[in-house]
Amino acid sequence: MRLRGTHVSVWHRGASLEQLESLYRQRYEHFVRVAAAITGGAEPGRDAVQHAFATAVSKRKSYRRAGSLEAWLWRIVVNEARRLAREPQLASLEESYEPSANGRVPDELGIRSRIAALPERQRETLFLRYYADLDYRAIAETLGIQVGTVSATLSAAHETLRKLMNEVER
Repeated sequence: MRLRGTHVSVWHRGASLEQLESLYRQRYEHFVRVAAAITGGAEPGRDAVQHAFATAVSKRKSYRRAGSLEAWLWRIVVNEARRLAREPQLASLEESYEPSANGRVPDELGIRSRIAALPERQRETLFLRYYADLDYRAIAETLGIQVGTVSATLSAAHETLRKLMNEVER
């Protein structure tokens, strides 16, 4: 497009289907792990990811490129998992947790229930850091908070879990 003799590049808004599909394929297991942790089960976690990506595809033109596409997707996945977690028919985290990759289900120390008892922001920050392996900046973009808040939130979550585990040892 020309404007007063000057070439103006058109800024493309949105994400392409190829970009979304690529992230879906690359990070699917991470998305599901976090969504399952938020919803309390693998099946609702997979449902959350499927709904989130359907939403992302239908709203891909609204991606403004202000942050990373992955962080934009994470925000959609986390919001969808939160929505599903509020539905009354879902079982609790302790009851519906599926075996990990090494096949261990027992939780003799009750760590899952202690994580489930954390405040929502602390719990989600832990999931995004350790289940999704996101860096602090991506977590901040996903949750709509500052990078320093991510660090403080993780620190608070670790401290709370440490105190709870010390109570178990007594």
